[in-house]
Amino acid sequence: MRGTREEGSCSSPPCFSTAELLAGKKRVARRTSTEKQRGDKMADLQDDIVLSIKGMSKSFGRNRVLDHINLDVRKGSVMGLMGENGAGKSTMMKCLFGTYQKDEGQIFLDGREVSFSGPKDALENGVAMVHQELNQCLERNVIDNLFLGRYPVNAMGVIDEGRMKKEANELFRRLGMTVNLTQPMKKMSVSQRQMVEIAKAISYNAKIIVLDEPTSSLMAQEVEKLFSMIRMLKEQGISLVYISHKMDEIFEICDDISVLRDGKLVMTKPCAETNMNELIAAMVGRSLENRFPEVDNNPGDTYLSVQHLSTKYAPYLQDVTFEVKKGEIFGLYGLVGAGRTELLETIFGVRTRAAGRVYVNGHLMNFSSAAEAMDHGFAMITEERKANGLFLKGDLTFNTTIANLNQYKSGPLLSDPKMTKATVKELKVMNTKAMGPDDLISSLSGGNQQKVIFGKWLERYPKVFLMDEPTRGIDVGAKYEIYELIIDMAKKGTTIIVVSSEMPEILGITNRIGVMSAGRLSGIVDTKDTNQEELLRLSAKYL
Repeated sequence: MRGTREEGSCSSPPCFSTAELLAGKKRVARRTSTEKQRGDKMADLQDDIVLSIKGMSKSFGRNRVLDHINLDVRKGSVMGLMGENGAGKSTMMKCLFGTYQKDEGQIFLDGREVSFSGPKDALENGVAMVHQELNQCLERNVIDNLFLGRYPVNAMGVIDEGRMKKEANELFRRLGMTVNLTQPMKKMSVSQRQMVEIAKAISYNAKIIVLDEPTSSLMAQEVEKLFSMIRMLKEQGISLVYISHKMDEIFEICDDISVLRDGKLVMTKPCAETNMNELIAAMVGRSLENRFPEVDNNPGDTYLSVQHLSTKYAPYLQDVTFEVKKGEIFGLYGLVGAGRTELLETIFGVRTRAAGRVYVNGHLMNFSSAAEAMDHGFAMITEERKANGLFLKGDLTFNTTIANLNQYKSGPLLSDPKMTKATVKELKVMNTKAMGPDDLISSLSGGNQQKVIFGKWLERYPKVFLMDEPTRGIDVGAKYEIYELIIDMAKKGTTIIVVSSEMPEILGITNRIGVMSAGRLSGIVDTKDTNQEELLRLSAKYL
């Protein structure tokens, strides 16, 4: 009866039997245990994160370069960072190192929020970066480069050279390297200099090391040495961010992959859970079924003839002879130091001939300067774009028109409207990511800088185009665009010689390939009838 209470019964709230109470306690205990395990797991995961970027944004004027980036890097792992040129990779790293100040967001290092005032501050707090273009004092020795700006001193205030030597030896021993500490940096190979930079980062007790295109100038055996060192650093609990456009390397050495596109982080996955096609689609926003466009040009008669060419000064070329047809894409392959660059420079007139002749369309053209070569319809893209391909303090208009100023005159004076119009046209043709012709060339990514260089030479409508590593440091999407451009130029009758260290590239975009070995031409093959093994055999012929 409502409102009555029987003996042993409970009032509101409702009561439970002893068995029910015991069961409830067990359920609570199990739930508490599960929640504790989940909490412990989350804590472990959090403890595993050495670097955490939360909501990072950065704009330059109206141009939003980074848009709320969230990125975690695990302890003792390699995070591959990919994206097209201009996607925001460099800006994100510069915000991390304090070179740029972020507009929004937070950076956590080992769970502690940090905000570095500059690269030195970042380095002293355990975050280091090895740049693609090494910034070292080449005239100084290894020890000086390791301790520059932080020389240890003894009690008398004198630089403690004994301590420097001891610490340097211990450092390289830890890395499994034997290095001549008194050797000037200029006498070391690029890979050795790179190892010194990594050693320097470790000497600061780096928790994170960022490697920016670390293999762009390395030979295959040097790449393997680098990868061995990376694996060693992982075992020591050091984390790495590996920035590269070479997808085969990314899949070989990285644990996780993050992809930036147009300032947004569009993908982060373990390497084992993705593939090359998915990666390309994430980078460019579309699928590239084939890495190379169809090479459908039809070469004509012989246009450029090089006969018995040798150089006067080292590194030497010896008796190089070959011919290139009108509208042909002729590749030059070989190991680093084989003489490919020297051959282009000699043809272009910037390296002194000892013997030999160069004929263009049957006429003798032994150029003694680059200006003379340019006057006869030659163009050349150099491997080191920043060193000798660009005016870094100039804007896009200056860099686009500098090679062809006579074309933009109105009377005796240069016409700004003509120069601007030409620049806007080339920016559109090359699909260059920039705000406008007044942008400084230094503000563009490496790939977009390369597009400006292409545009500069296209304004001259060259008859012979010499290209030295034209896609070095360029993302897969931009590479495809440049391949299409090269093939289109060949179809319109431009004679092209292209140097490339990437075997798939040299096989993917050429009609024929000349292989250099120790300053000699070791053979010429038809691209469609050759393979990687044949190219490697020829490249070692005179070693």
